[in-house]
Amino acid sequence: MIKQELLDKIRRISIITSKMVREVFAGQYQSVFKGRGMEFDAVREYQPGDEIRSIDWNVTARTGRLQVKKFIEERELTVMLLLDGSSSCRFGSKRQLKSELAAEICSVLAFSAIHNQDKVGLIIFTDKIEKVIPPRKGTNHVLRLVREAIAFEPQGRGTELVRALDYFNMITHRKTVCFLLSDFLIKDYEKTLTIANQRHDMIAIRIIDPRETELPGVGLISMDDAETGEQLLVDTSAPFRKDYRERSLQRLNQQQRFFNSIGIDNIDVYTDTPYIDSLIKFFKVRERRQRRGY
Repeated sequence: MIKQELLDKIRRISIITSKMVREVFAGQYQSVFKGRGMEFDAVREYQPGDEIRSIDWNVTARTGRLQVKKFIEERELTVMLLLDGSSSCRFGSKRQLKSELAAEICSVLAFSAIHNQDKVGLIIFTDKIEKVIPPRKGTNHVLRLVREAIAFEPQGRGTELVRALDYFNMITHRKTVCFLLSDFLIKDYEKTLTIANQRHDMIAIRIIDPRETELPGVGLISMDDAETGEQLLVDTSAPFRKDYRERSLQRLNQQQRFFNSIGIDNIDVYTDTPYIDSLIKFFKVRERRQRRGY
């Protein structure tokens, strides 16, 4: 049974995020994702009033008569939230844990989907597939999805992103908008993510805590690996902190170059700053890019 404190938290986040969707994200979600489901149907002869940009110049050249492309009405979208529930995400040095931040963003995206009559589903993974909620519509469905994301207690500790992506590809047979929420403290997932991105519209959301790039100078401290349990005693002297920062930034930059190389949009959100600005920036950048046709 879920404790009352957790129920109150779920209710509060549901109210806040649904209000945020109505006031901030609804129009932007629609402008970015709606319209991508329009499908080519056939060509027909040009009629007065047709848009010039709809003319199919190749067919026109072959037939000698102006022909325009005809599209069928857009279908509903399917949105899948792929949520990393591993132990490394249950860390936070500032306002909230990475797992709490990720769950709240899942809530925003889920309410955005149903606000626009789309289906939304959830896969939570660690080193195994922990929870699967198939895509559906409706407020009750989304409230269940939000509850599962916030109240989730993992059985596994590690992160097997390749397994999660393979499972997602196996159960998803039509093109899907997939938000992948993870801290990406993992290796050797690039090939599988590239394949998934060829089949789906993948968007990576990196959940980052400031302590993963900057350490305070506090002398000797014990550092634990949340996923393996390994402990390490380190001296947080200036040279160590400098090396730690450089290695962390190198990892983030390498990931960014990889995302860019295969055309995956990514959003960076931090546990010490409001995520709303990062989401708004993503929607605006993507909308501008779509207007330019790429």
